[in-house]
Amino acid sequence: MDCGVTFKELVPYYKQLRLVLLTHVHSDHFKERTIRALAYNRPTLRFGCCEWLVNDLIECGVKKSNIDVFEIDNTYDYGVCTVTPVKLTHNVPNCGYKLHFSEDKVIYCTDTNDLEGIEAKGYDLYLIENNYEDEEIQERIRQKEEQGIYPYELKVMENHLSKTKCDKFINENSSWNSEYHYMHQHVDKNKHE
Repeated sequence: MDCGVTFKELVPYYKQLRLVLLTHVHSDHFKERTIRALAYNRPTLRFGCCEWLVNDLIECGVKKSNIDVFEIDNTYDYGVCTVTPVKLTHNVPNCGYKLHFSEDKVIYCTDTNDLEGIEAKGYDLYLIENNYEDEEIQERIRQKEEQGIYPYELKVMENHLSKTKCDKFINENSSWNSEYHYMHQHVDKNKHE
């Protein structure tokens, strides 16, 4: 899911890939050079995405016949698993994915302001964005405004999920044996542990 890494990082794995699921065009999720290398080195590799990424994939050298175009909330069967894209709220068109394997269910949602209307009850694995703490980001905004500096954190709050919203979603959906991993978690480089 997503391809925001260098091809070098995929070298040990790329020959085993069967499907690359893509969410949106931002380079930390859609690295053009890596996709170009995958398309060249694996000419039969499948790429799954919603319609907003089709032209970008073709421009990277992916053959149109290798692109599976998804519609939000429709389920697609790949044998080993089913894939269901879910709509996310970001500053560009974006989606997350629900994956159902024979015994496991996974949900992947990142780069979104909210998870409204998405349900994933009792999933085995939650890969959900947790970008910032509400109090911490408000303090950073206050400090920057006092210094006369534009607080980019205002855009972060518009386009990314807070820890509070993330935890609420996980608490409402997970069961006792569910696992979760925070994605895109902000790390303050000024704090030393």
